[in-house]
Amino acid sequence: MERTEADVDWEHVQATPEFQQLRRRRRRFVFPMSAAFLAWYLLYVLLADYAHAFMSARLWGNITVGLVLGLAQFLTTLVITALYVRFANRKLDPLAAELRAEYGG
Repeated sequence: MERTEADVDWEHVQATPEFQQLRRRRRRFVFPMSAAFLAWYLLYVLLADYAHAFMSARLWGNITVGLVLGLAQFLTTLVITALYVRFANRKLDPLAAELRAEYGG
């Protein structure tokens, strides 16, 4: 007989070593990546505020350093998303599937 969500003791599941490992793996990726992105964003904001000459330097035509760095923010977001999806598929999802299989839900 398959367990329903109401039958699962979620506090017990959260206390299992497998769940704790899942949380550790996720945190080891998410926290450093978030810190790196926030530092990169803060650098962009500080440059925009305090390095006007640098940010307004033309690279070609009307394209400036500031515009390129601003667009790089979007590119960085896409890259981080792709890295997280790859990481989750390889490292998190198999462990989560094991937990679901063992405890249902």
